Amino acid sequence: MSDLFGAAGLEQDAPHPLADRLRPKALSEVVGQDHLLAKGAPLRRMLDAGRLSSSILWGPPGTGKTTIARLLAEDAKLEFEQISAIFSGVADLRKVFERAKARRQAGKGTLLFVDEIHRFNKAQQDSFLPHVESGVITLIGATTENPSFELNAALLSRAQVFTLNRLDDEALELLLKRAEEAEGRKLPLTEEARELMRSMADGDGRFMLNLAEEIFAEPEDRKPIEPKELAVIIQRRAPVYDKSDESHYNLASALQKSIRGSDVDAALYWAARMLVSGEDPRFVLRRLIVVASEDIGNADPQALPLAIAAKEAYEFLGQPEGEIAIGQLVTYLATAPKSNRAYVAFHNAKAVAKETGSLMPPMHAVNAPTKLMKELGYHKGYEYDHDAEGSFAGLNYFPDGMARQKFYEPTQFGFDKEIAKRLEYWDKKRREKSGS
Repeated sequence: MSDLFGAAGLEQDAPHPLADRLRPKALSEVVGQDHLLAKGAPLRRMLDAGRLSSSILWGPPGTGKTTIARLLAEDAKLEFEQISAIFSGVADLRKVFERAKARRQAGKGTLLFVDEIHRFNKAQQDSFLPHVESGVITLIGATTENPSFELNAALLSRAQVFTLNRLDDEALELLLKRAEEAEGRKLPLTEEARELMRSMADGDGRFMLNLAEEIFAEPEDRKPIEPKELAVIIQRRAPVYDKSDESHYNLASALQKSIRGSDVDAALYWAARMLVSGEDPRFVLRRLIVVASEDIGNADPQALPLAIAAKEAYEFLGQPEGEIAIGQLVTYLATAPKSNRAYVAFHNAKAVAKETGSLMPPMHAVNAPTKLMKELGYHKGYEYDHDAEGSFAGLNYFPDGMARQKFYEPTQFGFDKEIAKRLEYWDKKRREKSGS
């Protein structure tokens, strides 16, 4: 029926959701994924070189995986085929492969986009291999799960994995401005409610645009919505939990934020909600391992080893005893001291590393295994820290000519406090060494 509407030119006049109307028409319009799509970035380089290879797009919901796949097909001049691993089976795959073979004989290539590809079983995943290898299809798979856990090694070896980022605050605000431009009016929100809306979206652009569409349905002359009223609207439209769709990320977000906020009872509730609803405990454990590193970090260095141990305990015990380890882990993480300073420090270090490019390490920081390298000054000036007073020689290991950076600033909580003392001592000795 939709084909008949399309042929008659009526489909474009039918009502479309706001998120669909704002779907980017070119890769340059995709927000939040410049690390993949900007000039010189991996996907852009492949397109510019005219060799789009099979790939896996890994990222959370609402980050543009489907849109990127469709636009890649357009730029590469490939026929776009889309299937969902949730609704498709072997018969559907066979039909897609036959159509792709027919197109190839006519000199036309096919980009096959498989949404939720991790939901295909091993045999179904293996069925892609001969068609990828022969070039009948260029496979673009989308997954919200870690490909290392969910996809066959054989398939992974034939595809590049690209990680999509959750949309940051700047990207979400850009989407809101596009929505307001499309509607021809501002959203009736106070600045505080607008900020809360971006925060509640948790990096999901589609969720935010769907919510914006509901807010646009409010009377135009109404007073601006305050944060408390917005929270009621968000709760009203939150979907019923279903582990087979994207809504499980809402509960996962609530679990992480409860732990981050040291609300142990709420954290236990959200973990229990996920498990009694049929969520895969491995998904919960992966999220808890992230929390142990991101939100607790060096305030309690035992958090990450305990999270790994809980995963191993679950794998060893199975159901239902394995869930005991999950409960213990949730209570430990929620009551542990919190520090995201290591997470933030590494994020900032990566940003500076991108800016500074390929600066050489200082000569004392590199080895000199050959005579020529010694003559060129490699390894010159190096001091072996273990032989120095206090096992600290005080050398600077940033590139020559680059000012020292301060990425890591521990909190005064938990073990972070002890690390801060060490850093302060080392900084003092380093300054004495340099005479500054």
